[in-house]
Amino acid sequence: MAERETWSSRVGFILAAVGSAVGLGNIWQFPFQAANNGGAAFLVVYLAAVFLIGFPALLAEFVVGRNTEKNPVDAFREYAGGSWGVVGGAGVFVAFWILSFYSVVGGWVLRYAGGSLTGAYFGDPSAYFDSIAVGPGALALHFVFMALVVGIVALGVEDGIELGTKVMVPSIVVILVALAAWASTLPGVADGYAYYLDPDLGTLAANLPDVLPNAVGQAFFTLSLGMGAMVTYASYLGDDDSLPADGAIIVVLNTVVGVLAGLVVFPVLAAEGIGFDTAGTGAVFESMAAAFATLPAGGVLGLLFFLVLLLAALSSAISLLEVVVAYVVENTSRDRKPVATVLGAGIFLLGAPTAWGFSFNGVGALDWYNVLAYNLFLPLVGLGVAVVVGWTQGARSTRELARGSGGSETLGLAWLWALRTVVVLALTVTLVLGVKTILVTAGVLDPAVLSSMPVVVALAVAIAVVLVGGARRVAGHGV
Repeated sequence: MAERETWSSRVGFILAAVGSAVGLGNIWQFPFQAANNGGAAFLVVYLAAVFLIGFPALLAEFVVGRNTEKNPVDAFREYAGGSWGVVGGAGVFVAFWILSFYSVVGGWVLRYAGGSLTGAYFGDPSAYFDSIAVGPGALALHFVFMALVVGIVALGVEDGIELGTKVMVPSIVVILVALAAWASTLPGVADGYAYYLDPDLGTLAANLPDVLPNAVGQAFFTLSLGMGAMVTYASYLGDDDSLPADGAIIVVLNTVVGVLAGLVVFPVLAAEGIGFDTAGTGAVFESMAAAFATLPAGGVLGLLFFLVLLLAALSSAISLLEVVVAYVVENTSRDRKPVATVLGAGIFLLGAPTAWGFSFNGVGALDWYNVLAYNLFLPLVGLGVAVVVGWTQGARSTRELARGSGGSETLGLAWLWALRTVVVLALTVTLVLGVKTILVTAGVLDPAVLSSMPVVVALAVAIAVVLVGGARRVAGHGV
């Protein structure tokens, strides 16, 4: 069996984890999720979800990873007993699933970076996107993007992932800050800032059942939670690292990048008179391309923007592939390079329907992959992690959190009970609303069903109580 690798430094781990979190979810997904869900209203719920739900959940994944020093499946088996390996296994599956369509979008980024140099999308940005989003060209670039990801992961933790993210993450932040500063100088940007930063609380309250699952899903997606990535990365950590401090840095940096992306996208759209409601999976590509096509030095600005997208896509994609590779390498005698290659090929095949443009029940494959990830897979795995760490291994979890941090018992207990209550209930509510979204998308449920938040919360509380009770019985002891 191959010798297990580690990070060369604490900074290397933080940048790798930030790189995992700072991905297409921040720059591609965040703007169109915000546009689809009321702009600033979505931002309010998203920020609350990141700090009240995402941060405790991130620490839970760190605790399991560092305590066991294993891949997600073996980590949960050791941490809470053999039957709980299913939580880690689900995380590995989610990483495989998300990377399959994430890679297709990565291929779009490659095409647009090249198009910025040649001005290919300047003539008709919408038609350009339609021509490259699906078909043989999209499939080919999906393959190229996956080949880049496989190449980095095959080099290993220190020489591949850590070295790559040490370059990528600072570059992303610097370029985004520059673009946001430039965007603020454009004429007519006030409407963009107002839409993005001035929430209508009445609208938010009226649409909370629709906004909440998307905001929580976005928080989990951008923090790489529920997909085994943070368990895997933390498993390469040393005992002297402070998990709360590292987690706080990662959450703050990730949130800053997401907010910066909005400070680039919405002012540019406002300045060019492009409607915020043109959201969709291709919204950032079409809308930003349309803006760059009319701006002075638009080709250079477009290249910088899509370079940020490319670096972000790669930094997250390598973490997702590492989840799957770590599991196989640690349970076989296979070398990392062929394992990464074979798994990359499998992910490419799973993403092929998205790249080719297949649809199911009138809904495109990319939308289906995305809605299942956001509304079902991520909250379901996150809920499993919260229950295992918070309710079946409470004492062990707080001890592990305190290692290397000098944290007080009060801090540990506050985190534990936030995990047990706020996170479990919020993820259960999100899961109930997410399942509703999936059934509505499939055309088997009326959108009016479960439109009342009190009903949703009551149902979620009942489900959470049953789930926690069952988990405690499986664990074989009280907590």
